[in-house]
Amino acid sequence: MKMTLKTLAMFLLSLPVAVACVGLVSAPAAEPHKDRCVVLVSIDGLAGFYLDDPKAELPTLRRLAREGARAEGLECSFPSVTWPNHTTLVTGVPPAKHGVIGNNYLNRESGEKVPFIPDPLFDKDEIVKSPTVYDVAHVAGLTTAGIIWPASRNAKTLDWTVPDMAGDDAWPKYGTQHWLAELKAAGIPFDKHGTWVRESSGGVQRDWLYTRLAGHLFEHHPPNLLMIHLVETDHVQHRFGPRTPEAYWSVSYADDRLRDLIEFAKRSPYADKTTFVIASDHGFFPIEKDIRPNVLLRLMGLLTVENGKLGDKQAYCVSQGGGCMVYLLNKNRRSEMVEKLTEALKLIEGVEAVIGPDDLERVGQPSPENNTLAPDMWITAKSGYSFTDDHASDDVVAPRAQRGGTHGYLPGDRDMLGTLVVWGYGVKDGATLGRVSNLDVAPTIAALLGVAMPSADGKPLTDILTAQD
Repeated sequence: MKMTLKTLAMFLLSLPVAVACVGLVSAPAAEPHKDRCVVLVSIDGLAGFYLDDPKAELPTLRRLAREGARAEGLECSFPSVTWPNHTTLVTGVPPAKHGVIGNNYLNRESGEKVPFIPDPLFDKDEIVKSPTVYDVAHVAGLTTAGIIWPASRNAKTLDWTVPDMAGDDAWPKYGTQHWLAELKAAGIPFDKHGTWVRESSGGVQRDWLYTRLAGHLFEHHPPNLLMIHLVETDHVQHRFGPRTPEAYWSVSYADDRLRDLIEFAKRSPYADKTTFVIASDHGFFPIEKDIRPNVLLRLMGLLTVENGKLGDKQAYCVSQGGGCMVYLLNKNRRSEMVEKLTEALKLIEGVEAVIGPDDLERVGQPSPENNTLAPDMWITAKSGYSFTDDHASDDVVAPRAQRGGTHGYLPGDRDMLGTLVVWGYGVKDGATLGRVSNLDVAPTIAALLGVAMPSADGKPLTDILTAQD
């Protein structure tokens, strides 16, 4: 089953999407900076509002913001979920260009969902269709490292890596083998990772472990570019919601791990020329009700259920939390279904917007004509509501058993903004920015490293950078 699914998915991935990244990497800038380090720290789900929330204990991050530069908020890509946004952070282009359009998608041929998250099927070069900043840095002769960076499995341009994958065999199979041997000799328990991924509270141990991996690199294999992804803040807010006691604990815990990274970076020979870019992939909304658009499709006769299982699908919806993909699978009725579904979906309680075929480019998503993985339409929810894939229930909208939190919504709302703080070598003291697009993160890192990144749509944040030697 898995082989069949991947074969079908790979066929679709090979169709008209931009050619994969490494061959498109341009010539490096004349003087790549081999005497320094940029650390991109993603704190998953660290909403921008926490930085100014007095209940949030963030002494390290606030110090870096005072001494360096901060944005009022980081506007993320749509849908505001993990895999697309981490890919935007390193490519500087929206999902329409880099190809990671959601955490998963629907295979139109098989009718099954295919996951991008957490890299169970595809290598990086199979899904990321635009050059990354670590590609251009590597081509320029700089040393690159990724610690559980999404969509980086088997990335040829990462010198040191453990991917963002579950399973006991994931790191031994896809991580840098000689590094794992060194970690074992150093007593760093990387072999516990698979166990900790399976535990409900495992994010605590995982983030602790990831920062220790970074510390080992700083001391023994200092990279010029290190990307590290911390996860526990996202886990806690999904379970309990934002601005809850548990959420405030999680952001404090993340700040402690950031403190560790700052201290560990002092072990590097590039310590005096290290820059930290602290970013997040999305904010968070609380959720109290579920929206089940597939129930509506069933009631409209656009999908059938036989003996409790899905039968014929003329249309199907795939949830991305606060956003939802709408696939129209009956090509002969596509125009008719667009019109009917636009009106029907607008009437659902909690729906914020229906994004039709003519508006996909506006939200940074491809059309099915440009990317065969793409849905025909999207719908987005209001705060307090989240989409599910459920097709069998009686109600289209229903209260949840308990309050939680999620993301995936349109990125413009204040609570969906991420965090951006830049601190260290080459950064002006006390610089401030308004809202910043996450498209600008990769080209800013490239500028700090002295490499060119013409493929990015974003621009370097030159207002916060000093002249570098």
